[in-house]
Order: sequence, then C-alpha cells, then structure tokens
Amino acid sequence: MFDYDAAAELYFGHAGTRARRKVGYRRFPRAAAAIQFAAEQLPPAALDSAFMEVNDDRFNAAEIRELYEHTDFPLARRAAR
Repeated sequence: MFDYDAAAELYFGHAGTRARRKVGYRRFPRAAAAIQFAAEQLPPAALDSAFMEVNDDRFNAAEIRELYEHTDFPLARRAAR
C-alpha cells in the first residue's frame, strides 16, 4: 500500500529552447500534495516528463496518474480538465 503521508520530491520539465529543457523541482511534506500538484497544476507536457521520489521509490508520470486516480487518494480531486 502506498504511503500518501510520506515526504516526496517531484521533478518535472519546463518547455525551454529546443537545445535544452529546464527541470523543475519541488519538495512536498506529503506525497498526496505532490501527486495533486502534478495532476492538477502541471501542464500536460511537464507531467509527461515528471517523476516523483518517495522514500527510495521512484514513480513515473503514468504511476503518478494512477496514484491520483486510485480510490485511496486522500485529497479532494479537482474536476476533470
């Protein structure tokens, strides 16, 4: 079972010049907040290149979306965009 209360680090890409992409980083006290931020606030292109680290586990964009959509997700979800 995933620990939504564990601290998390989220890494995500920003559109930049064709020669380079900027990488964004945010640390969250709870993984649930990181997942919610990724699913609801990141542009789709940034989410597609995102990954999250929780404890020693790494989750790619598809896994982040699965955690967000799971019935155990503890926060209220925003209406679909």
